[in-house]
Amino acid sequence: MTKILFLGNGPLADSVLNVLQKHYDIVFHARTKTDLDTVKKLKENHPELHAILASYGIIIPQDVLELFEPEGIINIHPSKLPEYRGPSPIESAILNGATDFSVSIMKLTKDMDAGDLYYQETLHNLPLDKSIIYQKLSEAGAKWLINNLDNLPIPVKQDHKKATYTHKFTKTDGQIDPNRETSTQIYRKIVAFQGFPKVKYPFYGQNCIILTAHPMEQGDTAPIVLKCANSSKLAIDCLQPEGKRPMDAKSFLNGYKK
Repeated sequence: MTKILFLGNGPLADSVLNVLQKHYDIVFHARTKTDLDTVKKLKENHPELHAILASYGIIIPQDVLELFEPEGIINIHPSKLPEYRGPSPIESAILNGATDFSVSIMKLTKDMDAGDLYYQETLHNLPLDKSIIYQKLSEAGAKWLINNLDNLPIPVKQDHKKATYTHKFTKTDGQIDPNRETSTQIYRKIVAFQGFPKVKYPFYGQNCIILTAHPMEQGDTAPIVLKCANSSKLAIDCLQPEGKRPMDAKSFLNGYKK
């Protein structure tokens, strides 16, 4: 069985690893910067080892990169590079109104997400659910590697002039302004910011995390309705008052509406 060094953290890494470990012997899973010392020693002692990276979040030193030449450390990145380089490609695509989502398989370099491309695939009309998007893209990338890792094609260079970049989110990114944002814009924020930084808004004097919601069509009704820009409306389906348990909109009203 082919032996793999795996580097990664978070939902993308978890989903990729879940697929790979059924087909490969995962010799070591690097999660921290200090784990790179173990990666280096293992590669030096076992030159045949491949390295696959997904959402590691740590800069790989040049001496470690060189150990894996000419194949390189193979990076699974959830965007159609050179678009959405950086730490939040899926979230940024959601915020920008995407309905299709992509995954790229690339050779890792010292420059962020700028390596040559082995493969790209776009998945169309995925549900607007961040966990599903992560899972589907992870599975697509991992399955391609399973079929091609032992006979990789010649990678092609990215068009760096077309590169766009994402950034790490902060707590302030979860703020919303219904007077200026439409229901669709706020809905996409809620989806993109599941987990972190989360979208918060006060209802009936309670500062709440909005867990799930949906834009309303004309004639729709809902227990809690947020009026937004351009006369659009957002139905709040599930929310969590600060320090309390999550609850559906009707239960929230029963407990907090005066």
